[in-house]
Amino acid sequence: MNPQEATYLRVVKRILEEGKTRGDRTGVGTKSVFGEHMTFDISETVPLLTTKRVAWKSIIHELLWFCRGSTDVSELQALGVRIWDGNSTREFLDGRKLAYEEGDIGPGYGFQWRHSGAEYVSCKHDYTGQGFDQLAAIERGLKEDPYSRRHYMSAWNPSALEAMALPPCHVSVQFYVEDEEGEEDEEGEEGNGKKRLNALMVQRSADFYLGVPYNIFSYTCLTYLLAAKCGMKPGKLHITTGDTHLYLNHMDAVLEQLERVPKTAPRLIVNPEVASKDWSEITIADFTLHGYEPHPAIRAPMAV
Repeated sequence: MNPQEATYLRVVKRILEEGKTRGDRTGVGTKSVFGEHMTFDISETVPLLTTKRVAWKSIIHELLWFCRGSTDVSELQALGVRIWDGNSTREFLDGRKLAYEEGDIGPGYGFQWRHSGAEYVSCKHDYTGQGFDQLAAIERGLKEDPYSRRHYMSAWNPSALEAMALPPCHVSVQFYVEDEEGEEDEEGEEGNGKKRLNALMVQRSADFYLGVPYNIFSYTCLTYLLAAKCGMKPGKLHITTGDTHLYLNHMDAVLEQLERVPKTAPRLIVNPEVASKDWSEITIADFTLHGYEPHPAIRAPMAV
């Protein structure tokens, strides 16, 4: 059994067995539980689902889009990534009473990560030097003061929520450094080895069939990137979810997935040269995935 996938599937089964039917913003309806926690050991393999094929390159493209501070969906579309299409149409933006041009998600994830506190104009505006750069601060803090309790990044800006096409679902992440024990120092005495980088992501709203598999892998990749930039090794990824749900129109897909036997978890290799690259210079070519041989994809509609 793939222990990482078993962690995810355990929550899926709990939602099916204990979840209560609830209405929701989209009108589709969900089965929901509240307050779940998952822990994944990402030191050797990565928690990318094998019981259905997951578009892992699209996840990395979206993550790098966040890391660049972009809010322009056309940049993802140019790469063939359609994740944000449904939440950036003219109809959707009008429903939110937002006058942005189509494809502009407002001051969402990337803007909060790189320009928190700046005044949002549009996805085409140059925000260089504006706002607080949370991602750069975390990288700097991990290098200069690794044991600090302040390696924390939040996308949840209450004053900007109404200006966002979609308020953040994964709202924050905290990083925690620990020494790897059991290696010898230069004098031959046993001591601490290379530092391990751990992450805790908090998600207020968790679409467990479509969204959460993406979120798990995305924050795994972010942890790998920061570890590479800071001379560390990835350790564990912890994820806490609030409203943890399956949409009612995903049930057939979920049951089909549960009939499948998980395969071996893949390994992710990040190009060590990312350590000297600016966040805007990192590309999909800096990631190599080994041993990913999943079952076929299972299609399900995204609730908008």
